[in-house]
This record gives sequence, C-alpha cells and structure tokens, in this order.
Amino acid sequence: MLTPEACDSIRRAVIAVPQPKQDALRPTTVRPYEAKDFEVIYRLDQQCYPPGIAYSRFGLRMFLAEPGARAWVAEEGGALAGFVLVRQVRSTRGHVITLDVRADRRRHGIGRALLTAAEAWLAAQGVRRVRLETAVDNQAALAFWQRAGYEVKGTLPGYYLDRDDAYRMEKELG
Repeated sequence: MLTPEACDSIRRAVIAVPQPKQDALRPTTVRPYEAKDFEVIYRLDQQCYPPGIAYSRFGLRMFLAEPGARAWVAEEGGALAGFVLVRQVRSTRGHVITLDVRADRRRHGIGRALLTAAEAWLAAQGVRRVRLETAVDNQAALAFWQRAGYEVKGTLPGYYLDRDDAYRMEKELG
C-alpha cells in the first residue's frame, strides 16, 4: 500500500514526464484516470482495435476494477489523446493491459509518456518485470515496444479471436 507521500511523488513524476516530439501548440498532460474519463477511453479503445479485440464496456470496467490496476490518460488542450492501463499481478510482476493513442496523435511521444508514467508506478510498487501481448503482424506496435526496452519472449498462437497470433513481450524494470 502506498503512503500519501509516495502517491504525491508519483503524481508529480507523472506530470513531469518528458514528452518528446510534442507540438508546441498542443502540450500533453499525463494524469491519473478518473471515472469521468470512462466513456472517452472506451470509445478510443473501440477506434484503436477491431471488433472482438477492442474491450467491451464490461471488460474495460472489469480491468479497471481489478486489484492492482491503474490507468493514466494523456490530454492535449483538454481532449483525451490516449490512455494506458496496467496491473500489478504479483509482488514483482506487472502487465500492460492496453495502451491506446488516437491515430492522429501517434508518433508524438504520447504513448511513450503514458508508458513512462505506468512503469514508474509499477516500479514504485516493487514490480521488476512487466509483460504484455501484441499482435505479430502489428509492426508499428512491435517497434514501439522494442524501443521501450521490451523483448519478445514467445508467441501465443491464436491469442486474438482464437486465430491471430501475438507476441508475449517482457521488460525488466531498473
């Protein structure tokens, strides 16, 4: 359990996350998810993933309510540009459940800023290894995760819709 002081420290770190390639006219703010953000992140997830892979409202709410789950959103000019949802699954293990960025805001450092915030929180919880899954045919996502230090550890046959394979990727947190 985090102390209030540790929570404040994480909040300050989240706000101070460096945001490479951000537009001068569109400063990005990363902040903790709030319940009022739900419909916007739900719609964003629907835009980012095809039917059957995108989370249902129930599924997304379930992940947000899981013990050890936390989410952050990125805003530009008051508009939500992305979000990340992670979970501490064991004392030293974490899982990136999803990281979604609006298509028109990709490659502007938003995903990196969100991931930095999430990894900082996981590390503060004592997490040393983080895993995630990504589609084997999503080259942009694979490159993003590899740039962030994640390595392919295996293939999960039929992971998406019982037909599309995924890579299981992992990263050791410093």
